[in-house]
Amino acid sequence: MKKLTTLFALLLISFTAINAQESYNKLITPPYLKAGDSIVILAPAGILKNRQETIFKAKELAESWGLKVMLAKHIFNHNSHFAGTDEERTEDFQKALDNTNIKAIWSGRGGYGSVRILDKLDYTTFLKQPKWIIGYSDITAFHSHVHNLRVETMHAMMGTSIEDEPELIKETIASFKKAIFGEQLSYTIPSSNYNRKGEVSGQLIGGNLALMASMLGSESETNTKGKILFIEEIGEYKYSIDRMLQSLKRAGYFSNCEGLIIGDISKIKTNTTKWGYTIEELVLDVVKEYKFPVMFNFPAGHKSDNRALIFGRNVHLKIDKDESSVVFD
Repeated sequence: MKKLTTLFALLLISFTAINAQESYNKLITPPYLKAGDSIVILAPAGILKNRQETIFKAKELAESWGLKVMLAKHIFNHNSHFAGTDEERTEDFQKALDNTNIKAIWSGRGGYGSVRILDKLDYTTFLKQPKWIIGYSDITAFHSHVHNLRVETMHAMMGTSIEDEPELIKETIASFKKAIFGEQLSYTIPSSNYNRKGEVSGQLIGGNLALMASMLGSESETNTKGKILFIEEIGEYKYSIDRMLQSLKRAGYFSNCEGLIIGDISKIKTNTTKWGYTIEELVLDVVKEYKFPVMFNFPAGHKSDNRALIFGRNVHLKIDKDESSVVFD
């Protein structure tokens, strides 16, 4: 009887530990938007030079969905490369984090500069009443940092995405609207011949490759254990892409993850010494000793067709010969 009691106690402890771990792994989902909610468009990084008309079009788009849209005080400021000084951009972002009437922070553009204000911000009020932080590219700095604060974020179009041809961004806009209003996201795409087949589930994380590499060794570094990693990039040499992937590899990113999704990797620079093989072959060479499934050509990143993704959310990844899917819980 004593042995049975001990066994039951051990099973109870094990069950409690599993539930506690599952609870810890699940991130906080900010409230989805509804008509009448307020959002703010700001510029945490690159300059929005001569793009006032574009940002007002983005504002009109969100307002057509019944949202109230504010523009941050310093959004059109100029300070060399940046949309205002670090202090001005920090002020805009801090006000957006602290204003409980604002339900989402939508980045006007990326560029470079988010990392310069990341540690200047106080997330206390934000953590009490989380809201969606939205954007891609340089906004990966926020995705990575806020993910470690255990709050979901949204990798999706930014204000300047409106500059693309309307016919080319239909899916981008449609998926963004679905995401912010809480409709389930599910994508099915043709399979690449380079794909590595498989079926896994896990928390989706990631973003821009250069930004993830720049987060290594900091408190904003991404933890890939048991997760599915998404990567996109633009305007790099192949050797630079390989170097950044090797950095992630040496940091244990691929030995710990469950799956890999490669989004848009475009505008690759031409080097005088040819790399000798494709981006797909480059990626597969980096991860050749791991067995997880790999999906190529997912429509997200620096392209007109930039489907919305929720980082920190559990997804089911299925890669078959003819088609592949990503389905969000």
